Amino acid sequence: MRYHIGDLDQQKLLDLYTGMLKPRMIEEKMLVLLRQGKISKWFSGIGQEAISVGVTHALKAEEYILPMHRNLGVFTSRNIPLHRLFAQWQGKQSGFTQGRDRSFHFGTQEYRIVGMISHLGPQLGVADGIALADMLRRKKRVTAVFTGEGATSEGDFHEALNVASVWNLPVLFCIENNGYGLSTPTNEQYNCEHLADRAKGYGMESRIIEGNNILEVYTKVDEICKAIRKRPRPILLEFKTFRMRGHEEASGTKYVPEKLMKKWEKKDPIANYESFLLSEGLIGHKEIEGFKERISEEINENLQLAFEEPAVSFIESKELGEVYQEYKYEVVESKNNLKNIRFVDAISEGLEQSMYRHNELIIMGQDIADYGGVFKITEGFTTKFGKSRVRNTPICESAIVSAAMGLSINGMKAVVEMQFADFVSSGFNPIVNYLAKVHYRWNENADVVLRMPCGGGVGAGPFHSQTNEAWFTKVPGLKVVYPAFPYDAKGLLNTAINDPNPVLFFEHKGLYRSVYGDVPSDYYTLPFGKANKIREGDSISIVSYGAGVHWAMEVLEKHPEIEADLLDLCTLQPLDLDAVYASVKKTGKLIILQEDTLFGGIASDISAMVMEHCFEYLDAPVKRVGSLETPVPFARELEENYLPKKRFETALLELYNY
Repeated sequence: MRYHIGDLDQQKLLDLYTGMLKPRMIEEKMLVLLRQGKISKWFSGIGQEAISVGVTHALKAEEYILPMHRNLGVFTSRNIPLHRLFAQWQGKQSGFTQGRDRSFHFGTQEYRIVGMISHLGPQLGVADGIALADMLRRKKRVTAVFTGEGATSEGDFHEALNVASVWNLPVLFCIENNGYGLSTPTNEQYNCEHLADRAKGYGMESRIIEGNNILEVYTKVDEICKAIRKRPRPILLEFKTFRMRGHEEASGTKYVPEKLMKKWEKKDPIANYESFLLSEGLIGHKEIEGFKERISEEINENLQLAFEEPAVSFIESKELGEVYQEYKYEVVESKNNLKNIRFVDAISEGLEQSMYRHNELIIMGQDIADYGGVFKITEGFTTKFGKSRVRNTPICESAIVSAAMGLSINGMKAVVEMQFADFVSSGFNPIVNYLAKVHYRWNENADVVLRMPCGGGVGAGPFHSQTNEAWFTKVPGLKVVYPAFPYDAKGLLNTAINDPNPVLFFEHKGLYRSVYGDVPSDYYTLPFGKANKIREGDSISIVSYGAGVHWAMEVLEKHPEIEADLLDLCTLQPLDLDAVYASVKKTGKLIILQEDTLFGGIASDISAMVMEHCFEYLDAPVKRVGSLETPVPFARELEENYLPKKRFETALLELYNY
């Protein structure tokens, strides 16, 4: 292995040596503790230290870095206190996730590190968002994100590279090509000679770097970072290296040919670099022993601190209370200068006023810039706010949701428009596994609103008509809003944007241009978790949301003899159960109407909770009404009978006469 010192001074050369030595010694200690049963799992980066250490040393302390399993050198190079790392791996309270997640699945704003999730791909898009925030603020910074060669087969990899290239984002995409994805060799994972070659397809630069040569890693990455800070752009780096141990220790390395293992043993980054320093007279054996002794003492002292810390305690209120970031709702009242506008106009107006209120609010989505979106919600926005804040995106929902997460990590707000709520399935993973869990895991918020044009009745067929709120009401950490009237739509959207937690904001397409209402022209907010009583009566309780509220109103107009409480839920998470219970206790009868198919929907949960908490007040079984258990059909006759409006009238009369 050839080393070129260049203009590096002796101190830097030694810093790089000790920078690799420290994670190696920690790992060797962890392997002992693993065999003793004192930690539960270990993903070894032995043999790959030069990459983590070299890249981290090339970045500035204020620049974000997004590591993976085998990047212990990132954490040690950023000087994270070892007792906190050890506590993290033992599931202790002083760990970065307080026992809620393991290994390197954590982040820390203090050290500008954003850890991975097991679904590896989304962090690449998160890096895009972090870099976008830096670029919009004109900060000359680089964001570095790691991935293995196996994860480059994920769609998120391709989406993230494409977005970064189209937007010229200052991201270093670092592929650690270590030969195996668990047990699958590279020749079974991709069919190109070098992964770096893929950059050409995205119009990106790329480099291939000898990942076991610390000086090559550091000097080349340092040079690249300086170039990116001057002229922002993404660059794909492929580090050639090898995984000397199993994917994790339990899997072993029996699948690796012995000849290949011996070949890479000779390329050990620390042993070779140490020999070079000795041969050049830059270090002596005595100094090496001194370094090892000091590192060993530091490891043992910090291990002792972690061992002495008691096991984490379960406190139910604490666990429940930290799923969401605490948000103190700010009441902003209107001046009551009302105007009668459509549902779609209320959404647009709220979004526009929020853009003025929050200077670092970014809107992203397909065709939302000059075109104004397929529903024209953002028409004219680029003239007022510019294309830097109202951003057309490629068709890649997963990367854009992840980028929104990155914007939030870097202190900005994001609104993402799903062209249709149906298309959210392409971005499902980062929503339910990243945005929803990030605060509970490491106290980071996801300041993201996902606008979800949804619903049937417009002849749009199976892929443009779903009302899929139940996909998300099940997931702790997400808030779900579903207004039925223009006044509520504007006020709740403003609140959603103010709220630092992830919000899915459902907007029924059928209501956009058919429903009008008196809406204040100025900015105002409405609280989450508060249902509206649309009609009052004492014979029966009707609970619904979205278009279902309007269907219920139409049916009640036909049957003036039915004196009903009609509740519009407005938000499904949080849910105003107190209002539901109060109504049921008054009327003794409950019918729940949802547009979604019946099984597994929100109506089922409300029904179950009413049975549990209000059983003694009920004079009849709770009824649920929803759409037919089929995909949404296209033809008018089929769709009309798919939707629950007609069945609701029948069920309401049956319950009324029970």
